[in-house]
Amino acid sequence: MNISDPIADMLTRVRNASRARHAEVVVPASRTKREIARILKDEGFIADVHEEQAGPGRALHLTLKYVDGKAPVVSGLKRISKPGLRVYARKTDIPRVLGGLGIVIISTSQGIMTGAQARRAELGGEVLAYVW
Repeated sequence: MNISDPIADMLTRVRNASRARHAEVVVPASRTKREIARILKDEGFIADVHEEQAGPGRALHLTLKYVDGKAPVVSGLKRISKPGLRVYARKTDIPRVLGGLGIVIISTSQGIMTGAQARRAELGGEVLAYVW
């Protein structure tokens, strides 16, 4: 299966799994997806992430997190920069998600990081996604 936007595919899998109240979601692994999953874990949106060999490739297993076992912690995920329309932000124009309640994931020259980390490092880059 040929996927033109693997990051959007990962975000959609997480969104669908959290709405369906699944405990875990499996995503084909890549370096970018591994870094996005690390950020989601560090920011408390998912409980755990581990990588396993799955057939010819590798797969990321994301353990989802729920409030009181009912409501998903991830209430929204939105892909911003797409293959057909890339979106970039200067270090002074990094957006805020829901007035600071959510996070923005940015790909910078120093790697993939949150908007807050990019502001502290005074870096701009490609705006990958919003998570709230």
